[in-house]
Amino acid sequence: MGVPAFFRWLSRKYPSIIVHCLEEKAKEYNGFKIPVDTSKPNPNEVEFDNLYLDMNGIIHPCTHPEDKPAPKNEDEMMVAIFEYIDRLFNIVRPRRVLYMAIDGVAPRAKMNQQRSRRFRASKEGAELTEEKSKMREEVIQRGGYLPPEEIKERFDSNCITPGTEFMDNLAKCLRYYIADRLTNDPGWHNITVFLSDASVPGEGEHKIMDFIRRQRGRPNHDPNTHHCLCGADADLIMLGLATHEANFTIIREEFKPNKPRPCALCGQMGHEIKDCQGLAREKQGEHDEFADTVPVSEQEFIFIRLAVLREYLEKELTMASLPFPFDFERSVDDWVFMCFFVGNDFLPHLPSLEIREGAIDRLVGIYKDVVHKTGGYLTENGFVNLERVELIMQAVGVAEDNIFKKRKDDDESFKRRMKEKKKRMKAEQGPSFVPGGQFAPQALGGRDRPMAVQNARQTAYEMRMKGNQRNQEAAQSLRAMMRNGKSSAGGSDDVDSRGVKRKAEDSDSEPEPEDNVRLWEEGWKQRYYKTKFDVDATDDEFRKKVVQSYVEGLCWVLRYYYQVIFYFVFESSIIDFYPDDFAIDLNGKKYAWQGVALLPFVDERRLRAALADVYPDLSPEEVRRNSLGSDVIFVGKSHPLCDFIRELYRAESHEDTEIPAELCHGIQGILNLDEDPILPDKPVESPIPTLRDISSNCAIGIKFKDPQYDDGFVFKAVVLPGAKIPNKVLKPGDWERSNRGPWRPQLGFNPNRQQAHLDQSAFRKLNHYVDRNQGTGLFGSGPPFEAQHRGGQYSNAPPPRNYHQGNYRPPQRDHYPQNQFCSDLHRFQHGAHGWDRAMQSQSTAYQQNQERGRGGWRPPHNQQDSRGGGHQQGYGLPPPSQRYNWN
Repeated sequence: MGVPAFFRWLSRKYPSIIVHCLEEKAKEYNGFKIPVDTSKPNPNEVEFDNLYLDMNGIIHPCTHPEDKPAPKNEDEMMVAIFEYIDRLFNIVRPRRVLYMAIDGVAPRAKMNQQRSRRFRASKEGAELTEEKSKMREEVIQRGGYLPPEEIKERFDSNCITPGTEFMDNLAKCLRYYIADRLTNDPGWHNITVFLSDASVPGEGEHKIMDFIRRQRGRPNHDPNTHHCLCGADADLIMLGLATHEANFTIIREEFKPNKPRPCALCGQMGHEIKDCQGLAREKQGEHDEFADTVPVSEQEFIFIRLAVLREYLEKELTMASLPFPFDFERSVDDWVFMCFFVGNDFLPHLPSLEIREGAIDRLVGIYKDVVHKTGGYLTENGFVNLERVELIMQAVGVAEDNIFKKRKDDDESFKRRMKEKKKRMKAEQGPSFVPGGQFAPQALGGRDRPMAVQNARQTAYEMRMKGNQRNQEAAQSLRAMMRNGKSSAGGSDDVDSRGVKRKAEDSDSEPEPEDNVRLWEEGWKQRYYKTKFDVDATDDEFRKKVVQSYVEGLCWVLRYYYQVIFYFVFESSIIDFYPDDFAIDLNGKKYAWQGVALLPFVDERRLRAALADVYPDLSPEEVRRNSLGSDVIFVGKSHPLCDFIRELYRAESHEDTEIPAELCHGIQGILNLDEDPILPDKPVESPIPTLRDISSNCAIGIKFKDPQYDDGFVFKAVVLPGAKIPNKVLKPGDWERSNRGPWRPQLGFNPNRQQAHLDQSAFRKLNHYVDRNQGTGLFGSGPPFEAQHRGGQYSNAPPPRNYHQGNYRPPQRDHYPQNQFCSDLHRFQHGAHGWDRAMQSQSTAYQQNQERGRGGWRPPHNQQDSRGGGHQQGYGLPPPSQRYNWN
């Protein structure tokens, strides 16, 4: 599913689901960096229990960012990942669980999609290199200037794949990071950390959902757990709705389309590679001191409140006079299922359904019209009723021809408007040279008087020099055209080197990929099957086979969302599976980058036979990296589960051991000893040379496996008993204003938060200081802080400005100068009334969370374990052993 298209549609139709994150920043005082105390109440005025990180959405932007300089080596990449997690933890501040999930081996359907995407990216990269070489030659022939080509060592993002050295090193670094934070950060002391690295099969987001699903199925699960999931994939919204948890929030980077990017040829902003003229670069700063700096703005985060989205959907999906009882939870499942038709990670979208054309609204309208005939809902607990879905598809099929024709008409109309706009802009283009200053032209009848003539000779000389420069540029361009065999002296029409005359109206148009199906013309169905499958449309048996395969895919995807994870371990190494060139199937899209790469399918039998000859040549390290791994759970010394895990290591127990629910907030699962464990009071070696070892470690880790269920067990897609539905947020007028009118973003979860505003006098004062401190002050034009001082507390870069007393070091847990920290923090917060109000308004929620999060979680009275209450009553621990020296 196209992430930008779906999210843009969702945020415009349901604007109140978006909340902008408030983020407390670390402060500097007398050269010392005072860290944010994440154990304090959340400034967003909400308390989250669990934070889930889809790590691949963090790994990619940290290893090869698009809007800032890339890390120089792998160590800097790891530090960037650490700082990204720190920032998310600071914003969300979970009180119970932090779950990090890295993509493991994906299902076969996902592999096909990833394979297509990587092939297409490789092809587009080769085409870009060819285009750059061609454009560079043309610009230089015209007399333009381009900086010399730099040979940069490019990070290969294909190494972000299970089994590679990079992913194995990432897992080691994250284990170190978790141990460091559990030891040194007070906000981490009472939380449970889960790490599911790339050795565990399944996509990151689906491993997270499987964890939530399996915990919901246990009797000790707290139905009022507040979940927060980090990721930018649109599928996460569907997955969150599919859990039917009452409190579910998604945090993601704020999407800002059309970000300016530098030209790939000259490196300057303001134009694309096809418009590059090879002009000299403007000086950056008084002495060109900022020439190599890239303007960087810190990415902001937003919350997506699924509880509010459920309010919108309840309003939209509620239907009266149904022949069966209305069930909102079932209608939500049907809405999620219908969104599959506009695209997902496993199946191509239906050509007639485009998000930008209101496809989801059309499907909802058809659903509400047809549901009276279906006699029930389309899905139940992840299983599809195909007879009812067929009625929806028939209604879509009736409208397909009109959809295709309207799409073609809209496309032609858009092209006409763009062409007219170009002509209008060309006609309105002024002369190539306009004098300025005292000789600037003045409008007739205007109130402005021309400037007095001063030093006319010098001004005329400057004007002549500018004119000569323009003449020289034109002459160089003309000579370059003549060298290329072209001449503009033959008339007003453009003639190419082969003497073929181009049409005037096509001179500004870009070539479009060929579309042989032509969905808007009669007979498109015959052309569709002939082009895509090379079969005649009259072959009914083949058409039925295609329909059956697509329906099976839909049913599989829905079960993948609602039930257990399916995965198949395959790798690819056959040469004919990797073509050098391939066709792009537009499948109803307009641009080549939106199409599907047509690649040969991987033959499983040939693949296995080829790999059988390779396995004996693998080194033991390669075998270990590509072996099936396990999730790992980490806790700190102050966690109630810590003593229980320590006793398992003392007893050298190699049997499966259940987690007592009362020791871990109701979370259950199976524990097994780790072969290379992180143990309390044992040093943890840093895998990154620039970071110090942990000499007094307070964390402990052990293997974890989710609760197991019998074959055929069905996870119910319902709101759990005892769940408290959040208070309604939408007002009656919010629904009518959802699609029109100005929209102001809400900061934090409190809609009544008072925002600060500057009046005119404040702006005048700000401008005064900007003018005086230009280039050196806080608001100067110097490079941004990120460009000078990359990184946060892990950075080894020199400190900025007057920060001369050394880099910040995380405090040891038992030796931090608490009084000094509190006094400094109070000094910084003095007068910060907004923060004070935030702390006061949510003190009740915070106290309740503290009661839930400390001293062991206690299940409801009707769910008490038969073995007794909490661990204070003496839960039976394994017998001690002398294998590990704990002193």
